[in-house]
Amino acid sequence: MESLIMFAEYFKKTGIIPLVIISVIVISGCTESRNVNPGEEVAIISKALEDSTSRYYADFNNYPADLKSLPIGMFDSGTGGLTVLEQFLAMDSFNNSTGEESPDGVPDFAGEEFIYLADQANMPYGVYSSQNKTDYLRELIIKDALFLTTGSKRTKVVVIACNTATAFGLEDVSRMLQLSSTGVKAIGVIDAGVEGAMSRISPDEKSFAVGVLATVGTIASGGYENSIIRYSKERGYTSDFRVVNQGGAGFAEAVDSENDYISKDAKEVRENYRGPRFGDSIGIQRELLSLYNFDTMGNSLLIKRDKNGDIQDIQLNSSGNYARFHMVSLLEKHRLNNPGVIMKSIILGSTHYPYLEDTLREVIAELREYSQDGTKPYESILDADIDFIDPAVNTAKETFKLLFAQKMLKRESSTNKLEAFISVPHIDLPKESKDSSGNLIFSFKYGRDIGSEIPTVSVTPFSKVNIHRDNLTRIEQRLPLSYSLIKTNME
Repeated sequence: MESLIMFAEYFKKTGIIPLVIISVIVISGCTESRNVNPGEEVAIISKALEDSTSRYYADFNNYPADLKSLPIGMFDSGTGGLTVLEQFLAMDSFNNSTGEESPDGVPDFAGEEFIYLADQANMPYGVYSSQNKTDYLRELIIKDALFLTTGSKRTKVVVIACNTATAFGLEDVSRMLQLSSTGVKAIGVIDAGVEGAMSRISPDEKSFAVGVLATVGTIASGGYENSIIRYSKERGYTSDFRVVNQGGAGFAEAVDSENDYISKDAKEVRENYRGPRFGDSIGIQRELLSLYNFDTMGNSLLIKRDKNGDIQDIQLNSSGNYARFHMVSLLEKHRLNNPGVIMKSIILGSTHYPYLEDTLREVIAELREYSQDGTKPYESILDADIDFIDPAVNTAKETFKLLFAQKMLKRESSTNKLEAFISVPHIDLPKESKDSSGNLIFSFKYGRDIGSEIPTVSVTPFSKVNIHRDNLTRIEQRLPLSYSLIKTNME
């Protein structure tokens, strides 16, 4: 906490309050954060609505009356939410004239403009709850929404393209927007993901399982499990069904090249690694090494051995190996706890996971063929046509239906435009708050408290300087429509 004190003293002495875009992250004193009741009001909402002296005041009274001409707003804790944007850009599920769910050869969001925010400096969102910082996470989520509804970045709908943010903040954002009287609505990804998974399974199915692979925070929130239970009751499911959860510790972070979870320069196991641990009860299991089938090329897997060559420690060091570990862990949990129950679908409950869908499918194929003592233990618990559910698909559909019903779809042009922004550590932070790569250190990131108006991050347009080259390459390869707009945006 020493860095927090130094930071506060710095601004006290200098009197400097840097001007930054409204989506900023704050710190206050050094007291421990309390857990909050999910129904308790987030104080920053009152600042946004009522306190004209606050940097978070939104001035909603001056919101444009014509929402149709505004962009679609979207935010995530990192670049993972671009998988949602890609679905928006590619989707042709509706007749644009009638609104009927029937393709007409024209992209459903043709002509729309988008504003995207990646809150990269504050990710991973999935860790805040485990650090007893749920109240701070809820404040972060409101700030993301404020970025998309204030100043020159006002939008006509706020798409929360992040599962953890949906789980912990959709209710808060929706409440703030309702009180704003702007007519702007918020849409999250969790209910959309559940709709995608359950709508393919008959309510009369005798028994089945649905897998949920999501961040630790999303799993801890119960967001998906509660939504699945609610959906089944509303649709009259009589099945004996199971929800199998796997918290993907480090998976999303590895996709976004977070240094605490993956390091391209590492040659041996390192002290600051925060991914799954070898030998831990929920970590890398020695007896499952053959099933993980980890990639050992280069430094994708860091192994420490004793003088006899026996493994002492293993650290994952590629996003592909994180994908392998968590998929095997999910299916092994299902095999042990639900013998004879067929898993029908797996929800990719983080927007980062679709980047590795090919690897996840490879693991399924490998386990299906795995044989032990003449039997195939995984084949009998996996549906022959198991579905991977990307919530982005149904999120895009839900957004189209909302905008079409409210006559707010733009049709003046057939081309899309994008403004993409990313948060970075504030330039005036003391050096003790950042690591050698310039990112916020773990203790500082998760040591901040609610209520302060001193920013710890600033927001800047996407550039090759603030997006890791591996991430940019992955976006180019997997999300061609989004990359085309990002490239134009950066140029």
